[in-house]
Amino acid sequence: MTMRFGDQADGLRRLFRAPQAQLVPVAAPGLATPGDFLLDALVGAYLERGLQVLVVDGGRAAKPASELARVNLAACIERLSADVGFLSARGLVGHYLDAQGQATGLLPALRQAAPAVDVILLHLPATELARVLSPALPCRPVLLCGATQAEVTEAYLAMKWLHQRAHCRVFGLLLAAPPRSAVAQRIGAQLADCAERFLGAALPCVASLDPRVGLHAAPSAELRRLARDSLVGRDSESGHHGGLNSPEPSRAWA
Repeated sequence: MTMRFGDQADGLRRLFRAPQAQLVPVAAPGLATPGDFLLDALVGAYLERGLQVLVVDGGRAAKPASELARVNLAACIERLSADVGFLSARGLVGHYLDAQGQATGLLPALRQAAPAVDVILLHLPATELARVLSPALPCRPVLLCGATQAEVTEAYLAMKWLHQRAHCRVFGLLLAAPPRSAVAQRIGAQLADCAERFLGAALPCVASLDPRVGLHAAPSAELRRLARDSLVGRDSESGHHGGLNSPEPSRAWA
């Protein structure tokens, strides 16, 4: 079969094209969960893999998105370290709504604004995340959760909303509770059971972090797995900005 020159050129462009940043949706809790602590730990797990991260924060405590974001999103990104960028994004989804109430144009805009990053960590309420995500976009949202029953209920509702509105079927859970404690095991089992029985969804990975310990320790095996599994379709073992032995990765961007 004869291949035309145009087909060859297209194949070469695809072969050498830089990979797009992987989207990791993180459902921002509305209650007093120590979300910033959990978010920092998750960023540390990506940094340990040698990945550059853009944190897009539209959570309850985030600053409103700058008016400049409407015309120059890249100019609004703050550089926190060599490998971490930060974008205040409360209200940003509203700038990208289409006639159907979706904001699927936000992800391409973020990728264009930060072409060098490997991971875009999009921290938004579940209702806003569902507007950004589409059924055709492969992703594994991460739920942030505290140890109270109200926080567990909120995490389940976030999972239900993303399942129904964005057709997400696999989730990760990052829990503010002592690792391997009875309460952490109970909450993980409860949410996994509810996901399977009521939604037909899966919660295969739960990572627990004790807020009293802080971020001094390296990421746990569970957190490493959660970070790895959230990078859907990416060869996440091949980071290029550091290594798995980078010193104190959890605090590298603070």
